[in-house]
Amino acid sequence: MTESSIKKLASTLLDAITDKDPVVQEQVCSALCSLGEVRPVETLRTCEEYLRQHDKLAHPYRAAVLRAMERVLSSRASELDKDTASTIILLASSEMTKTKVQDLVWDWQQAASGVLVAVGRQFISKVMEELLRKLHPGTLPHCAVLHTLASLSVANAFGVVPFLPSVLSSLLPVLGMAKQDTVRVAFCSALQRFSEGALEYLANLDRAPDPTVRKDAFATDIFSAYDVLFHQWLQSREAKLRLAVVEALGPMSHLLPSESLEEQLPKLLPGILALYKKHSETFYLSKSLGQILEAAVSVGSRTLETQLDALLAALHSQICVPVESSSPLVMSNQKEVLRCFTVLASSLPDRLLAFLLPRLDTSNERTRVGTLQVVRHVINSAAAQMEDKKPFILSSMRLPLLDTNSKVKRAVVQVISAMAHHGYLEQPGGEVMIEYIVQQCALPPEQEPEKPGPSSKDPKADSVRAVSVRTLYLVSTTVDRMSHVLWPYLLQFLTPVRFTGALTPLCRSLVHLAQKRQEAGADTFLIQYDTHASLPSPYAVTARLLVVSSSPYLGDGRGVAALRLLSVLHPNIHPLLGQHWETTVPLLLGYLDEHTEETLPQEEWEEKLLMFLRDTLAIVSDNAWICQLSLELCRQLPCYDETPQEKNFLYKCIGTTLGAASSKEVVRKHLQELLETARYQEEAEREGLACCFGICAISHLEDTLAQLEDFVRSEVFRKSIGILNIFKDRSENEVEKVKSALILCYGHVAARAPQELVLAKVESDILRNICQHFNTKDPALKLCLVQSVCMVSRAICSSTQAGSFHFTRKAELVAQMMEFIRAEPPDSLRTPIRKKAMLTCTYLVSVEPALDEQARADVIRGCLHSVMALLPEPEEEDGGCQKSLYLETLHALEGLLTSLLQRNMTPQGLQIMIEHLSPWIKSPRGHERARALGLSALLLRHFLEQLRVSALVPFHNLGLLVGLFSPRCADLWPATRQEAVDCVYSLLYLQLGYEGFSRDYRDDVAERLLSLKDGLVHPDPTILFHTCHSIGQIIAKRLPPDQLISLLLTMFEALGDPEKNCSRAATVMINCLLQERGGVLQEKDYCGQIFLLCLKTGVRIWQKQVLRE
Repeated sequence: MTESSIKKLASTLLDAITDKDPVVQEQVCSALCSLGEVRPVETLRTCEEYLRQHDKLAHPYRAAVLRAMERVLSSRASELDKDTASTIILLASSEMTKTKVQDLVWDWQQAASGVLVAVGRQFISKVMEELLRKLHPGTLPHCAVLHTLASLSVANAFGVVPFLPSVLSSLLPVLGMAKQDTVRVAFCSALQRFSEGALEYLANLDRAPDPTVRKDAFATDIFSAYDVLFHQWLQSREAKLRLAVVEALGPMSHLLPSESLEEQLPKLLPGILALYKKHSETFYLSKSLGQILEAAVSVGSRTLETQLDALLAALHSQICVPVESSSPLVMSNQKEVLRCFTVLASSLPDRLLAFLLPRLDTSNERTRVGTLQVVRHVINSAAAQMEDKKPFILSSMRLPLLDTNSKVKRAVVQVISAMAHHGYLEQPGGEVMIEYIVQQCALPPEQEPEKPGPSSKDPKADSVRAVSVRTLYLVSTTVDRMSHVLWPYLLQFLTPVRFTGALTPLCRSLVHLAQKRQEAGADTFLIQYDTHASLPSPYAVTARLLVVSSSPYLGDGRGVAALRLLSVLHPNIHPLLGQHWETTVPLLLGYLDEHTEETLPQEEWEEKLLMFLRDTLAIVSDNAWICQLSLELCRQLPCYDETPQEKNFLYKCIGTTLGAASSKEVVRKHLQELLETARYQEEAEREGLACCFGICAISHLEDTLAQLEDFVRSEVFRKSIGILNIFKDRSENEVEKVKSALILCYGHVAARAPQELVLAKVESDILRNICQHFNTKDPALKLCLVQSVCMVSRAICSSTQAGSFHFTRKAELVAQMMEFIRAEPPDSLRTPIRKKAMLTCTYLVSVEPALDEQARADVIRGCLHSVMALLPEPEEEDGGCQKSLYLETLHALEGLLTSLLQRNMTPQGLQIMIEHLSPWIKSPRGHERARALGLSALLLRHFLEQLRVSALVPFHNLGLLVGLFSPRCADLWPATRQEAVDCVYSLLYLQLGYEGFSRDYRDDVAERLLSLKDGLVHPDPTILFHTCHSIGQIIAKRLPPDQLISLLLTMFEALGDPEKNCSRAATVMINCLLQERGGVLQEKDYCGQIFLLCLKTGVRIWQKQVLRE
């Protein structure tokens, strides 16, 4: 674009800047800036001409143009020529000073000042010439000129400082003429910036244009200004002016002559400290005080020591102000106060500590927290001065370590972190600090607030525990000098129960430390246990880490951390484990990665860990090592009294380890101790003890049974029961719990022992000790009895020799299970006893000798009644557990009935099962009918799936069964209707099977039944009975002629069904059968029989109605 085009475009934009819409104004300014980025000189000249030509333009628009110019100049000032720069300087100077001092329009004048500052970065001489022309002898300068000079001093110190003597010689004579507070504030700001610029210049003389400049060049003038500011203006009642004076005095103090500063300190320091009581915003006071203290220290002031007590008291009170204060500058103030303490620590460390450390003994929260903050800060910032004070500081932490206040704890942790970085923890007493950190890591996680605000911090991130966890990890991983302090010292915190909450951070830190040691060489990694007596043994570490891994997601994922540590420690545990653990542990970790706490299958995970333990023991293959591990596992049992799941797993680990031990004496000894010390009142412990014995029996069946027998006969068992008998109110219950545990032990032994050995021991050793307790009324003991007998029965069935095994106690056990079932309340399900008892019967019925017919009938009848008569299962949300128990019980009943049917897979056997179900199928209670139809459908499906027809034989009871189920297709309960159709469907395919059709044959007519099921869902009677008619047609087409009479007989019986829908359905189906198969009935001369059936049925229905009335 040509110059004229740029000017024309810029002029157009400038004309639009007066638009009333602020958005348009902003867009115009942005466009001007964009144009200025491309063609800065032309754009700036056009802006300058526009402002000069539009003298009447209102100041808001003039300010907008000036701001646009400043933005262009901030990045393009170097492209200006001297003429353009001069023009812009004159314009900005004019714009800045058009108004009188009392008529300040700050927005406009600040914009003009900004232009001068931007140009001054490149053309400082021209800008300073213009500004110096504005300084007239004997006349107060314009406030905007002072502001610009101050800004330039910061923006271009190297350019402005050479002019400072001239500036100060013009300003100082008129200081006394400044009466207005706004002008005085402007002078203070200028003097502050002048001093800061001069200090920057002096600090960087190697880059300064005139390296010969010294502090003396400004000292006299600055002291003259100081005299006015401190002795006159600081006494003002205007708070803003006082703060401006204080801000200026800070940097000015560095430029004062040394002797003058020393002379003024006795007045200056108390003067600043006195202002703390007058101002709520103390940041500027603290900042200036810090600068004054630095200046005093730099000149070696001796006066400072005399003022120290007052200084420390004032500063300490400031640091103790709670950070939650509403003031936004409190945090900044605290940083400046800490800076003051750093200055004092570097010059007077003994006096400082003598003041601070006694305040750690106070019980006041704010005082203690504030003091700890200062201690932490001086440890970090004055390390050299504190080097020989380390023992003194460490000993002073004794009382803060005992404080239970969370804010104090956080502060203590932060102090310990600082100590770790500076070698304090390597001193005697440092271990106490490390233990304190670990204790805080072990605290329970703090709860989040229910509804945290959108801008609130995560409360957990600042909790004592969270801060401690971060500190321990950072100290372990980033402070190299702490490596030899923490390793192997941290290992001793793995096993004590009180540090359980700290396991995850401990393991993570130890993994990092161990890896660093490994990189340094094997000699530094291997632990010398003889020189570290307090460390846990390799067996204790293995036991602890393995057991806590069983609950892998607790404590921020301690399972992963524990397994990683276990893997990295393998050289210190056993030299043969490296290769196996390096392969196996990543697989375990990968399994945890695939799951969450909600999805992890606990039993499967525990089995993986036990397999890991079994493989480890097999690789070690050292009986002494294995026995030592088993001893340590047993020792740790009391550690898990509050965590039953982990204790249960520990028992399994003990059983696994004892199973690998070759010393029978050790096995018997440990089993005896377990029996003598178990906490039998805890259900989880009883189960864990039984699992331990069961797992141990895999390798030591004889010893395990012998030890159980010895315990029952032992004085310990008799004495424990005798002692319990003293307390009559609870003795019976306690004794029953001991018995429960022993009975469970026998059950688990039978379930786990080798199949080839268990049959010989079942009746002589196992059941003999179980059956003697059958006469109990205690529900818990009953459940244990049933559970154990169930395990024994399953073990017998699973044996390869089960077919030849004659179980003499079978009838006795079945009768006992039925007695337990009958003892349960008939209408409610409170315990899993009947479920377990039915499972037991399921296993028992498949063992020889077979039950006689009466016993079979009793089992079927009793079990049906125990489930069918139950009230409907709960559907409420809080009935989830109860519903689950009901479903499990129902599945147990299904398994039992299926097992009984399997023993007699004939039409007669099927008929017997259905006859037992028939009363429930016809029950007036809907839920009982639904259950009965569901069971019937299941049994029919099983019979059909298992059907093997070697010769074509008639299915002689087909008509009776179809007649029983088909009217139920109109039951009031939709689920019952659906199950009834399934029953008819299975029966028709059973008939086809007996006719010789293959199992995979599909009959088009029978398959139509499945499509009719949807019509049964609809409650409309018309649709319902139309569907029943269609079902009747299908039955009529597929029923053999010889089954018609038995079907009609059953149907006529159904006419009297109390469920009206079913009796109507029977009517519809009878009518359909007669229409479809009437010709066959006539041919066989069955009409007379049918007539008689109708008469008899009518009479029976009339009699029932009379009885009801």
